[in-house]
Amino acid sequence: MPQGTVKHYDAETRTGSLLMEDRTEVAIDATSMEGSGLRFLRLGQRVRFDLVEESGRKVARSLRIVTM
Repeated sequence: MPQGTVKHYDAETRTGSLLMEDRTEVAIDATSMEGSGLRFLRLGQRVRFDLVEESGRKVARSLRIVTM
């Protein structure tokens, strides 16, 4: 399961982006957090996710917070 860091997140629109470890940017949308129990994300927060491709772009699904 890939991991990344929250680069940008808009709580009002529930959209944003993650930066993967290889510096690839991945989109976040409202459906990214469905079923995970997450209500919001913080900049710099580490997450695990499933990576899918939709309409030619990489999108994160099933976000989970990475705990140390």
